Amino acid sequence: MDICENCVHFVADEEFGDYCSVNLDEDEMEKFLTQNVSGCHYFQYFDEYKIVRKQN
Repeated sequence: MDICENCVHFVADEEFGDYCSVNLDEDEMEKFLTQNVSGCHYFQYFDEYKIVRKQN
């Protein structure tokens, strides 16, 4: 599993393929497509329990 799959902006779509929902420029899109995203400044960890913790 790569780091993109843990990002809140990552979309896994069977019809269109995996993609990043952030509007990336040409250089950033190249990095995404080549899986060279170690320094992505749009990365936000997807935490499905974040809302539940706020309710307590």
